[in-house]
Amino acid sequence: MKEGKREADRVTSKSTLTYSYFNKYDIEKRTLYYWSKRYSSQLQEGQTYKELKKCVTINILNYSFISNERYHNVFHLREDYTGLELSDDIEVHFMELTKLDDNSVPMEGGLVNWLLFLKGVDKSNWEVLKMNEPTLKKAMDTLEFLSQDREARRRYEERQKYLHDEASMIEWATEKGMAEGMAKGMAKGMAEGEKKKAIEIAKNMLSMGIEVSIVAKASGLSEAEVRALKPVQ
Repeated sequence: MKEGKREADRVTSKSTLTYSYFNKYDIEKRTLYYWSKRYSSQLQEGQTYKELKKCVTINILNYSFISNERYHNVFHLREDYTGLELSDDIEVHFMELTKLDDNSVPMEGGLVNWLLFLKGVDKSNWEVLKMNEPTLKKAMDTLEFLSQDREARRRYEERQKYLHDEASMIEWATEKGMAEGMAKGMAKGMAEGEKKKAIEIAKNMLSMGIEVSIVAKASGLSEAEVRALKPVQ
């Protein structure tokens, strides 16, 4: 039953995520403010209050805020004496990284693995965290890339840019060369004959640096005839 409720919450709820590493001031009021803005922004003009969905606010803090030893605290809106829930629409999480023990690596999956990773646990423990929580691999790979030597990363990005530019240039030249070359060749070919038209098409395409095999297919000439048209280097 609880699993079904959690699944329904994921489908219908809205969420906000806050990382607070240094700004400790008024975190509780900021949390309620962010939650209220997210909650109220759901309604469009003329809609009824029934359209409002549950909002979940998650705060990941790099300092201690809640006066207990738990690293993950969850708050709801309940009556003081009976614990009766007024509404499930508000849910506030505080995750305090400072309460985690860096040297105590968990032996099972779950949230604590992600929090230890965010806290910056020693890389010697990454493999254990990744085994516990396989979805961490992508985050670890991304962090590794961003942490690479600046010059190595610049060279990698330049290489990727070059490959993208080259692919786009070839595609553009092929399409433009075939279109323009065929258009010019057809105009002259009507007066000068089919052979001359094909030669003109081929010359136009060769002047744009298009490969011989592509020129041959577009013009109808053989590859040997196309090579003969290439200017002597």
